[in-house]
Amino acid sequence: MPQLPAPDYPDDVRARLERDAAEVVARYPDSRSALLPLLHLVQAEEGHVTRTGMQFCADVLGLTTAEVTAVATFYTMYRRKPSGDYQVGVCTNTLCAVMGGDAIFESLQEHLGVGNGETTDDGKVTLEHIECNAACDFAPVVMVNWEFFDNQTVDSARQLVDDLRAGARVEPTRGAPLCTFKETARILAGFPDEREGAVEASGSAGPASLIGLRLAKGEATARVVHPRDGGPHDEPQDRVHEPSPTEHLSSHDAPQDTSASDPAHPAGPVAEEGE
Repeated sequence: MPQLPAPDYPDDVRARLERDAAEVVARYPDSRSALLPLLHLVQAEEGHVTRTGMQFCADVLGLTTAEVTAVATFYTMYRRKPSGDYQVGVCTNTLCAVMGGDAIFESLQEHLGVGNGETTDDGKVTLEHIECNAACDFAPVVMVNWEFFDNQTVDSARQLVDDLRAGARVEPTRGAPLCTFKETARILAGFPDEREGAVEASGSAGPASLIGLRLAKGEATARVVHPRDGGPHDEPQDRVHEPSPTEHLSSHDAPQDTSASDPAHPAGPVAEEGE
């Protein structure tokens, strides 16, 4: 059956959202470009993007609800159903998975009694598996409302969700202090984080992410791996390692001969055309 028109916001809520929306739209030369932050704005109101929220965005920007829905359903950061105060996302992409992400996700499902995308009965935690968060050097990673909790274990992840449900103070490994999902959505809409010290606490990338930059600047030493003549050892950054004739040029145990250098294995087809 066709759905009835989405109910409107109460007058006071709509008036407040219209003031905020006007501030957002004014940032862009083309009003249509404001759709993503406006979806975050309406998500901050109800904790997910409702039909009412999408109708509001369409009205403000002069779009159809179909155009707004197409965007809202494409990006995973927009929730389509009620969810918890804390979105707990466990990275299950390749590196995090093999480092323990799969085990963490399975354990949290059992511990919380919810499946992927489901919310605990107290409305505190929504659990989901998520794709790469570009934090592989801290694997396995758990994110809460898009703040990082690095190098997690099954036990630490269980303690994390227990603390969230109990209302205990929880500090991300790095980044700004934790806030609720609605508060996070408003910040993502482009409004300032007015909590004292929150902006300054955001910081920068962690040491594991910056080691390559430090090596390039000569501020650190490289650990060179020699797979055939012993284990890893430290060498000064300004010293160039010259491989011996018996040593591979990379850490991968693959033959160095190629078709160009090995007459027994030439490149190209092994049969004449038509055979």
